[in-house]
Amino acid sequence: MNQLFIKSIALLCVGIGMINCTPQKEEVQRPNILFIMSDDHAYQAISAYGHGLNETPNIDRLADEGVIFTRATVTNSICAPSRAVLLTGKHSFVNGKVDNVQPFDWDQPNFPKLMQANGYQTAMIGKIHLDGIPQGFDFSMVLPGQGQYYNPDFLIEGKRVRKEGYCTEIITETTLDWLKNKRDPDKPFCVLYHQKAPHRNWLPAPKYVNLYDDKTFDPPANFFDDYEGRGTAAKEQEMQVDGHAQWGHDFKLIVDPSGDSTGFIRDLKRMNEEQRANWMAAYEDENQEFLNNMPEGKDLALWKFNRYIKDYLRTIKSVDDGVGEVLDYLDESGLAENTIVVYTSDQGFYLGEHGWFDKRFMYEESFRTPLLIRYPKEIKPGTEIDKLVQNLDFAPTFLDYAGIEAPESMQGESFRKLVAGETDEWRDAVYYTYYEYPSVHMVKRHYGVATDRYKLMHFYYDIDEWEMYDLETDPAEMKNIYGDPAYADVQKMLHQKLEELREYYGDSDELNDKYLKAYLEHRANR
Repeated sequence: MNQLFIKSIALLCVGIGMINCTPQKEEVQRPNILFIMSDDHAYQAISAYGHGLNETPNIDRLADEGVIFTRATVTNSICAPSRAVLLTGKHSFVNGKVDNVQPFDWDQPNFPKLMQANGYQTAMIGKIHLDGIPQGFDFSMVLPGQGQYYNPDFLIEGKRVRKEGYCTEIITETTLDWLKNKRDPDKPFCVLYHQKAPHRNWLPAPKYVNLYDDKTFDPPANFFDDYEGRGTAAKEQEMQVDGHAQWGHDFKLIVDPSGDSTGFIRDLKRMNEEQRANWMAAYEDENQEFLNNMPEGKDLALWKFNRYIKDYLRTIKSVDDGVGEVLDYLDESGLAENTIVVYTSDQGFYLGEHGWFDKRFMYEESFRTPLLIRYPKEIKPGTEIDKLVQNLDFAPTFLDYAGIEAPESMQGESFRKLVAGETDEWRDAVYYTYYEYPSVHMVKRHYGVATDRYKLMHFYYDIDEWEMYDLETDPAEMKNIYGDPAYADVQKMLHQKLEELREYYGDSDELNDKYLKAYLEHRANR
């Protein structure tokens, strides 16, 4: 009896053991997402793009270890609307944030909300430039509006707090602190790590105020562009480095050549005593030398270009440092393999092309944006993609990686299979809109369509002009070929594509009129 009992127990144990040894379906580990967005970072100023302007070794790592996109673009080249498109996956005329003055509706769906509702831990750290408390985040620390480079204020969960130090470094330190100490290690994370730099007015960190002092930069070949062969919009803008940039705000002079105050003293007052002394030691002798021996004509324009480009690139150095610190942490903590790291900008920027700074136009330098992604599980190192992806595609792509179905209201497409090399099929044209006129920089309202080779734009409101460019024969967009008989078939094709995309995305002249009326009413009531 005892032997039978013992045998029964033994057989039961063997059976349990066999059950336990049965292979179980392994739960798929959802990837983390680290989305790094800078502000106004031109692709020309990332060394992986090959322009030779500066060195960004840490950002370049993402190209070496992942994918670099050579034709990534935005749907609306201006700060707040671009960020609204990122969050919602919808064009500006659908999400409502068409310019920097219209309110943004945080109550509408966005991809962080969906990820948060599906088990992700989310954080927003840095610049978002959208009014209101960010929705969809377990933690938020954001700059109010544009924010300040030195000793910036932040809204931490809606409470205003001033932090001593340099903005770019503070945002990086806070992101690292959240990753190391604040997140739940049992949950996948999605962090939006957003830098203010290199947004105007380009105040470099204390340790980089003398970077490039020993270098003179040559401007782009079309820096002295006379806009012949272009339309009214290019001729009437107000964004020329030599002509519209300001002595104080942009060139860092405390007094202008006439001896009047420039207002830059306000920036200096923001600094503490040590920061201010460091700044004055770096800039004031050079400023006085300039005022005492002020160049003229093209020499003056070249001085302005160099003061601009050096400060712009100095601020990028700190951004690149931060990327390196975060990538190092991911590597050291064992998170790199399962973390999607994205580096991009809210739009492109002019670094002297056509004589300009700023963005807004659908011309290439502001229409295109840098985009580099690393995800070792799915993206082969050294991948290069020339497809027309847009910031419209970020939200559905991230949801795809997270295994979350994108809502039908999102207008972008997931490019996950594209970067994994599983497909080569992609859209053959993209749509663009710009609304903020009349306003700073006076870039006229326009919309347009771009293919891999051609571009068609319609400037409207106070003018009615069309422009068309062949990027293969004219990559710098120096000659408007609209109406050229040699391109009649191309022009017809582009008009057809433009109308198809306007209908597909839901845009119309009536919507243009609606947003124009709202914008003009806002200006009248200021």
